[in-house]
This record gives sequence, C-alpha cells and structure tokens, in this order.
Amino acid sequence: MEKGIPSIQEVNTAYQLDGSSIFTISTGKHAPELSVEYEADERSLGVSMSDTRVNTPEDSIHDDKGGHDLEQAKNDLEDIDIYVPNRPKFNLSRRIAHFTWAWFTLSMSTGGLALLIYAQPHQFPGLRQVGFVVYIANIIIFAGLVVAITMRFVLHRGTFTRSITHSREAFFVPTIFLAIATIITGTQRYAIPEGSESAVWFISALFWAYVAASLFVAIAQYSYVFKTHDLGLHTMMPTWILPIFPIMLSGTIASVIAETQPQMNAVPIIVVGLTCQGLGLSVAFMMYAHMVGRLMSRGMPNREHRAGLFMNVGPPAFTALAVIGMANGIPDNFDINMGMILDMTIIKPIAVVAAIFLWALSFWWFSIAVVSVVLSPPRYFHLNWWAMAFPNTGFILATISIGNELQHEVIRWFATGMSICLVLTYCFVLYSLVRAVIIQDIMYPGRDEDVLDGTDT
Repeated sequence: MEKGIPSIQEVNTAYQLDGSSIFTISTGKHAPELSVEYEADERSLGVSMSDTRVNTPEDSIHDDKGGHDLEQAKNDLEDIDIYVPNRPKFNLSRRIAHFTWAWFTLSMSTGGLALLIYAQPHQFPGLRQVGFVVYIANIIIFAGLVVAITMRFVLHRGTFTRSITHSREAFFVPTIFLAIATIITGTQRYAIPEGSESAVWFISALFWAYVAASLFVAIAQYSYVFKTHDLGLHTMMPTWILPIFPIMLSGTIASVIAETQPQMNAVPIIVVGLTCQGLGLSVAFMMYAHMVGRLMSRGMPNREHRAGLFMNVGPPAFTALAVIGMANGIPDNFDINMGMILDMTIIKPIAVVAAIFLWALSFWWFSIAVVSVVLSPPRYFHLNWWAMAFPNTGFILATISIGNELQHEVIRWFATGMSICLVLTYCFVLYSLVRAVIIQDIMYPGRDEDVLDGTDT
C-alpha cells in the first residue's frame, strides 16, 4: 500500500458514554471502499453501531453548508424513529433523565422580561405591578427548575457528572448563573425597600458571591474544555460563549445596584463590575472571530440551531447597558481630585459613546440572526429558542439607556416597539415550550441537549 495512506482496517473508536463505545469511524480516508450508513455535514462517515442508531429530522440533514448534529438515542430506541408523531410515550420518571441545564434559559428569559418591564420609558399605571408579578414568577420557575434537575441527578445516577462534562450540554451549565443574575437585579429593582441599610448590604453580599462563583465557572469550564475536548472550528456555535456570560453580567449587576450603595461599597463594585464586563466582552470578541470564520467557511448553522445565533447579540448589548449604568452609579460626591488621571466629569459622555459603538455591533448580530431564522425557520422546538428572548432583552435595555441619556424620544419609542415584539416572542416561545413538553418533543430520548452532537471529536 502506498506510504502514508491508511488501510481500511484502521478505525478510531470514539464517543464514549457510560464507559462504552457508541460507534466507530473509519479513518481510512483513502481506502478503496467504505460502508456508509449515515451522512452528515456533507462528509461521509463509515459508521458501525452496536447499541445505538442515529436519528435526525427528515430533510434537515443537509441544510445549506452545515449538517445537523449526530444525535444518538438510547439502545432501547434502536428501531424507533424519534421524530415520528406516533413514537412511544414515556412516563415522567423516564423523561426527567433528559431534563437538561438548558432549561434555565426559561428562568433567565423570564427574569430579563421583568427587568425590561421595569425599565420601560413609557410607563402606565399598573405596569410596575405586572413586572413585580413576573419577578415573583421567575423565582418560582427557578425553584421549580432546581427541584426538577435535582430529581434528574438523584433518580438517574451518574447524570450529574455526564451533564457537566458533556460536549454539548455542559455549555448550558452557566445558564443557571445567568438566571441567578436576573434574580439579583430583579431583587434590587422590585424587592429592596428604599432606605433599608440591611437590604443594601445584603444585595452587596450577593454581588460579591456571584462574582466569585461566576469567575470560577469561567476559568474552570474553559480549562476543562481546553484540556479534554477536541472541538473543530467548523462546529463553532454561539453556545461556546456561554461560560463567559455569567462573569460578564457581573458588570450588569453592578450597574443596577451601584446607585443605591454607599460610596464605600459603590466604588469597589463599579471597578470590579467594569473589570468583569471587560473580561467577558474580550473573550466574546475572540469567540466572534471563530464564529465569523465558521459562518464564512461552513455557512449558516442547521435550521434547528439557528435561533442560537441570537446569543451573539448579548455581549455587546449588555456591555453597552452596563457601562452607562456604572457611569451613572458613580457617587455624586466622589472626589474627582483623588489622583486619578481621567477627569470624572467626562466619564458619562465616554460611556454613552462606547455604548452607541457597541449597540451597533449588537444590532448587526441581531440582523444576521433574524435573516438566518427567517430564511430557514426550525421545524422542531429546542430550548435554544430562548436565545430569541434573553439576549434581545439586553439589546432593548441598551437601546432604552441610550435613548434616556440622549433624551431622544424617537429612540425611546423605538425601544418601546421592540419591547412589545419581545413580549410577543416570549409568549410564543413559552407556548411552544409547553406544547413540546406535552407532546414529548423534548424531555425525550435523543431530543435534548444531553445527546452527543458530533462536535466532541
């Protein structure tokens, strides 16, 4: 055989789950004959399966230049197409095994909606009360999600470890911290009584605890991914940004709570918040480079994953919101002559200019995501649909902040119109979620984020 060309017998066993190999892929790229059982991502893979079968949505395999994830079902579904309407139904005990971390996108989107209602530039009687109800509902939803995912880990041993190390589901672990961030900021807006010194110190303690936890997640999760996973750039998806998102929202929390903190607390909170916001945005920019490269070389993601592109809207939008909020949160009696090089009187104008700059980038990503989804909307519900809510909440909040700083009524009304669209989007996604749960389109073997998606190669 010619030198450098592997033989047909050479194979590489990959994708292990529960310690057993799921399938083998022939590495003999130049071998004269291959037995091809499944095609995905415009690449032919010689697949030999002993316990599992690949299931994919019909007509969803070859969508533009990107292929659908390889989704493996459990071995008791070997002869079942998990995408047909008359597939077998399972009880809650079985389905809870597929209750993934991605469910916390529901909580973070609900919390974001409460904040958006509070920040509306055109208030009417009772609107803040509606926002308070949404805030309470988010706390209840969050508690329910914690109970549900705990049931998964207790009833199905080993799922916790697999969930935080999985090449797909693990990227959704940070969403629980994003949900916590919305609860902290919502508590500041709706539940902290004015003039309550103990409440002010309580919210400050929550901030520092959140910073410590989110920094650990940002370092630990990326370190684990760098060490153990082998993710090709052509598989890049916006979920790769999620581990840095919680630490970035530390700046957003700081922008909300700083204005009510005493000076001895406000200044450190703002400095740390700005530092965390800068870290998050910097890492997001590095991820953007990979994302654009992936889009240029592979085209748009599969239709089932395109809603996730809205995640790219979040980092610049929340940063624009945070820099304005932190600039406004600087104490009025802060000594501008305490040895600082930068004159504090120009901080706010610089913040507004930076926010407008970042808003434009957020708007560009928003437009790309809208065009992508409109051209090829998803056929099946996925929890990544919540990306159409939470990141866009930050985009609208940034628009409101810019409009308020510029005292521009047209911008404010534009933000109001966007807010109405987001409320409708939230209601639509919530309806789709409830429907998907009832008809078992999610929380079903092979249909959730806990299945191998072909990226961990």
